[in-house]
Formats: sequence, C-alpha cells, structure tokens
Amino acid sequence: MAESRILIVDFGGQYNQLIARRVRECGVYSEIHNYDEVDAASVRAFSPDGIIFTGGPQSAYGEGAPSIDDGIFSLGIPVLGICYGAQLMAYRLGGSIDSAPTSEYGRTEVTIDDKGGILAAADDVNTCWMSHTDYISCPPEGFVITAHTDDCPVAGMEDRKRGFYAVQFHPEVNHTEHGAEFIRSFVLDVCGCSQDWQMDSFAETQIQAVREKVGDGRVLLGLSGGVDSSVVAALLARAVGPQLTCVFVDHGLLRKNEADEVSEVFGSGKLFDLNFIRVDAADRFYSKLAGVTEPESKRKIIGEEFIRVFEETAKKIGRVDFLAQGTIYPDIIESGLGKSAVIKSHHNVGGLPDYVDFREIIEPLRMLFKDEVRQLGRELGLPEYLVSRQPFPGPGLGIRIIGEVTAEKVRIVQDADAIYREEIARAGLAGSISQYYAALTNMQTVGVMGDFRTYDHAVALRAVITSDFMTAEAAHLPWEVLDRVMTRIVNEVDHVNRVFYDLTSKPPGTVELE
Repeated sequence: MAESRILIVDFGGQYNQLIARRVRECGVYSEIHNYDEVDAASVRAFSPDGIIFTGGPQSAYGEGAPSIDDGIFSLGIPVLGICYGAQLMAYRLGGSIDSAPTSEYGRTEVTIDDKGGILAAADDVNTCWMSHTDYISCPPEGFVITAHTDDCPVAGMEDRKRGFYAVQFHPEVNHTEHGAEFIRSFVLDVCGCSQDWQMDSFAETQIQAVREKVGDGRVLLGLSGGVDSSVVAALLARAVGPQLTCVFVDHGLLRKNEADEVSEVFGSGKLFDLNFIRVDAADRFYSKLAGVTEPESKRKIIGEEFIRVFEETAKKIGRVDFLAQGTIYPDIIESGLGKSAVIKSHHNVGGLPDYVDFREIIEPLRMLFKDEVRQLGRELGLPEYLVSRQPFPGPGLGIRIIGEVTAEKVRIVQDADAIYREEIARAGLAGSISQYYAALTNMQTVGVMGDFRTYDHAVALRAVITSDFMTAEAAHLPWEVLDRVMTRIVNEVDHVNRVFYDLTSKPPGTVELE
C-alpha cells in the first residue's frame, strides 16, 4: 500500500499504539509486530525503512526477558529504542544496564547534551515522560550520550554512523515536549521515509482489493451505525454496490434521531447503492432488560440479543459468501497482539460467528486507527455528522442509564444528551473535547419547579480530554456553557430536576459510568 514503512517491535509496552500513531501522523505507514515473531529474516521480508523498539515492563538483563535477534543490528536499517527498547539496545550491543538508585516516573526534567541527531528540536532542558526502574549506566562503544537527568546518566544516546538512536523517556506521549518532533526526525530525516501514507490512496487500493476478492460474491455487514461499521459500509458499497447487504439492528438504545440518520444515509439510495435492512427491535430489547440493574448483565443481554436478531435476519437472506466486520487496529492490539497483555476483548476479534453461512471474513479497516477511519470516511463521501460522531459504547445507552433500562429513561437521556451536544457545538468546543455525553443516574431528588415540589431524575454530564483513552482528565468546560445546558435540560426534558457534572479523572474512574 505504501512504499515507506516503519516496523514497531512490541516488548509489552503500554504505549505501543501511540508510537504507531505518531509514525502515521508523519504520513508514514507503520505496523506493530510482537518481539518473538521478529528476526532478521522477517525484517528483511517486511522491508522497513526503520525500526522502533517499544518500552516494556521487564529488565533487559533478567532471565526470560524479551529480547531480539542480534542480526537485526547488522541489516543497515536505522533503529530507535524507547525506554525498555533503549536498554535492550544498549545491553545487546555491549553496554551496561543496572537497577536505578532512584526510579523515575511521570514528568521529568531532561537536560539535552547533544542536538546533532533526533533531538534537534529540544529545548536545553526538556520536560519528558519517564517510566523506568532500570537505566543505562554505560552506553555501548560508538554511542554518544545526548541527554541526561539528575538520576539517569543516559537519558538519550546515539550512534549516528550505524543509525542507532535511543531515549530513556517516552517521546510518543503528549507529556513529552517536542516528543512528536523527535519521532518525526527519526522517521523522516534518519530513515528518509516518503510521506506516502494517505487516505485517498488507501481508499482506492482497498476498493480494488475488495472487488478482486469478492468477485461476483455476496457480502453481509452488521451495521451498528457507529463510525467503524459505517465506513466499512461506504467502502464496500463503492467496491461491490448491490452485492452488499447491510443489516441495521435498531435496539432502541441509540442517541436521539441516530437510527433515522443511519437509515437516511444507507437506506435512502441517495449516497450508496446497496441492500439495506432495518430491524426495529426496541421493544424486544426493553423487554429483555426489564428489572435488570447490574451493568455486566445488561451488557451481556444486549450483546446476546443483538446476535439473535442479526441471526434471525441473516437466515432470511440465505447464503452469503463474505461476512464484513468493522475491526480496526486498536481492536487487534487491545485483544492481545502476540503475547502482549490483553486490555479488553472485542467482538470482532478472535472468533468467527457460527450463525451465518459464509466462507470468509472481510476486514478492510483492520490496519487503521480511529482517526484514520474518520479520514477515510470523509474520502468516501460520508456526511461529517456521521464521521465525527462521538465514541459510543456497543451496549449504547444501556450503560449510560444507571440501573434498570426503560423506554421512558431512554427518552430522558436521549433528550438531555441531544441538548448537551447541541450546546457544546454552539460554544465551539466539540473539537477540543475527546468525548462528552449525558447519562441518567439512578437517583431522584427533591426540587421546586413552578412553585411546586418535584421528586424527579438527576442527569450527569461527562466530558473528558484524552489522547488514547487509557487515561483521561475531566474537561474544564466554561461555567456559562454548563449553566446553559443545565437550564435547558431541566426546562425542556420532562422528569429531570437536577444536573450534575462529573469531574472524575481516569483513573480512578472510567470514561463511561458503567
């Protein structure tokens, strides 16, 4: 797809996705491969312009610690080591690694000693993000020390002649000043990569690839209405048109007007020539959820019922040749890449459904990050309100309603959420907030409205800032915006008399309330 590429070797680091994203932000394709699947032969086959070693939780000198084929250092390909990757590079090339007298975690002042390599954009003292208990006590022969801290003698080292670069800190996280520029310098200046990873060329390539794979076959897609499945639907429609059937299950737990918006985009025939089946199953889901209050039980019920509805509909269609899914790269990574830790399981990864008769899975987005999926959606002509739609959990409003889910509660949270999103957009804040939504608490409070005592529901507002959703901070929304949202909700949404704003960060909280 792209001529230039960077290979990212994963040693169990928690920020491996961020490294790949930073590389792609340079307009260069990158892939993450687990360390025990990488040797000199596989590297030659992949043919990268550069290699990046990620961080990891172990000691490079420890028994059974993740290691690397030394032959990789003889391929003439530039290598950047980050944190554990830096220590491993030093250890394998003859340097010394020791347990640090003082561990470094979080923001750390790093003194830059040499800006002749990838640290050219750094300040003399740069704030960087550290997370290590070992350190490089002596660099290998041929390396110059490029940075240090009060407690870490080698916070950066480079052997520019051989193309080896290492930093003890994490340049991929936002907390590191100029970190993205350090990665950009390695990728573009040291590796000489061409910036040929663009969504317009990706769309053309994938459309052609799908056409060749599908031929005259039939494709089935479960369309949730979310960004990922919508982009898959648009891409497949461009590729095979009426050979595609999209089944949209409206479980009654979507945001206000969302089901109709999805139907208008994919079912009207105005934008895409495909077969669209909408199944209105709200009452069925509400019935199954009656009396259920435990969050995981709600998730399980919603997921299982969705499968049953999809299965019933798919059987009416008959045999299909391909089942399409909206799997994206973070799904694969988080579900366990090689021997990396599993962050969470994803329904698109790790098993094929047995309720549809098909011969092969199609996952055209499996190598894309979410921001790239949105870019692709724009290239394919999807409307902006769908492409830029806020992240939305699979169980929908079922986990944004604390306690039992009812049709009345769904209406309340839909109306409150619509007001919240409208006011955020009106204030010009939508682009600066990672995720925001309204939820319905399981409490009722006393209030006074129109000289009458009320005893009604309380709505909670949530808005967070995050780069990776692994950690998040509550957004500091202007008071006048919150005040306007509160006023509108209590005035316009029946049976709500109180509005809260959730200030909890992640950790200790999570982005969703359940």
